[in-house]
Amino acid sequence: MTIEFDDNLITGNNTIDEQHKELIGRIKQFVDSCEQGDAKIKAIKMLDYLMEYTEFHFSQEEKLQEEVNYPELTQHREKHEEFKKTLQNLENFLEESEGPTDAFVQQVETNVVNWLFNHIKTFDRSVAEFIFIRENPDRL
Repeated sequence: MTIEFDDNLITGNNTIDEQHKELIGRIKQFVDSCEQGDAKIKAIKMLDYLMEYTEFHFSQEEKLQEEVNYPELTQHREKHEEFKKTLQNLENFLEESEGPTDAFVQQVETNVVNWLFNHIKTFDRSVAEFIFIRENPDRL
């Protein structure tokens, strides 16, 4: 699976796009590490690293949404909580296993990569469009 930021993931908001590039880069490092069969401890540390950045990014997105009075903030926040719960479940799975197995990598691809790409293309792009319209009412 290709894990990289491309034009399909651009929201149009530079801050959000730069953070998405960083987040996707961290996910790629994590998946690469797991696919190489790195030790369980390294995989857990990489997942913790990913979880920390996810927390930072989501808090920044939610702060931005609050600042612009985004009407779908509650639903967006719920999606963020869903993703954080997924990461926590993956961490629990990893801690209980002998290391990052193929099944674990498949769960990461399905529940992290696919989820995040879909989230960016729908929820995050919607936020960026809302901000653009709000800041450029004359362009309608």
